[in-house]
Amino acid sequence: MQIVILGGGASGIMAALAAAENKSNTVTLIERQARIGRKLLSTGNGRCNITNTNPIEGHYHGEHVSFVRYAIGAFDARDSMDYFSKLGLLTVEQYGGRVYPLSDSANSVVDVLRFTLDSVGVNVVTGDNVKTVQRKGDTFSIITDQSSYKADRLIIACGGKAGGKVGGVSDGYDFLKSFGHKCTKLYPALVPISTENEYTRSLKGVRCDARITLNGQTSCGELQFTENGVSGPAAFDISRTATIEGGTLMIDLLPNIQDLIPLLVNRRTSSPDMESGNLLTGILHNRLAMVMVKYSGIRPSTPIKELSDGQLEKIVSDCHCFRLKIKGTGNFDSAQITVGGISTQDFDDKTMGSRLVPGLYACGEVLDIDGDCGGYNLRWAWASGRLAGKTL
Repeated sequence: MQIVILGGGASGIMAALAAAENKSNTVTLIERQARIGRKLLSTGNGRCNITNTNPIEGHYHGEHVSFVRYAIGAFDARDSMDYFSKLGLLTVEQYGGRVYPLSDSANSVVDVLRFTLDSVGVNVVTGDNVKTVQRKGDTFSIITDQSSYKADRLIIACGGKAGGKVGGVSDGYDFLKSFGHKCTKLYPALVPISTENEYTRSLKGVRCDARITLNGQTSCGELQFTENGVSGPAAFDISRTATIEGGTLMIDLLPNIQDLIPLLVNRRTSSPDMESGNLLTGILHNRLAMVMVKYSGIRPSTPIKELSDGQLEKIVSDCHCFRLKIKGTGNFDSAQITVGGISTQDFDDKTMGSRLVPGLYACGEVLDIDGDCGGYNLRWAWASGRLAGKTL
């Protein structure tokens, strides 16, 4: 059987490897970039957070989010870790169930996948852009800039619109829509959030552990301040809601500190002439500490002996609820994933096969499924890609 896969990202590579396990298949993988897995290289800040071992509940989104269950159940996080181990990639599990290559380098992931594709005989075509895809009779016709292909089965794994600089495109949506599939509205996600920058301007580069709440959604983890807002895993997880709904971020800068008042009262007693700008020294980053004093309406030069109990309580309260109004989020070029995609309603969750067009399959980010930051999106890519390829 002739199998053609469009897209050399995580789901496309896994689909090709799964399809190649059936020795009667001839598998061709077409990637428009000069090399496969380019987007993989940028995941996890270049470390490649390949999966997450936590339960999936609450970590995936889409109009029909239950669509993920069968695929991930058939190839869960432990299965993917075992799979990569057999390819020669050692992994390590870190905080929050995040799994990384032991080498701490995304290149290791791409290299073992590339070597395996070669060893099992997948025909990998790179640097060639697919122009048209049509179904003629029982076969598919794929026309590229440089060649043409015939396929008995076609897998669309072109990824999403996010990360345009590393391969994000709209091609997959267009191809699937040409076959009658519907696409939901698309938004950038896992993306920096822009806020009013009166306070963030001076915090550029400052990191802290925080809890962020936005419109009822809560995210915890590392937060990084930027010149125009916030970034980092905690911000990325909330960015889906920020993009779609907007609102005001409520940031708890001391999520694990319950009673700070006695410490501040003691500091006021022991160092009465200390300037208020230094009140939170040893508790928050010095620049963040200064900003929070200003945010509470107190001049940093004021001696702390002049601060009332009420003012100390306000500073603590503000540290637990630092409000930043959202102005927007980054665009698709700066996003790590796409919210929305081709509706899963017209696909079989047991095979990734189209209910509209026999022989057509889709997997990964092109579908209307997106996961939280922390390896969930690659977990979906491996699982859906393997299911699509394995059923051929």
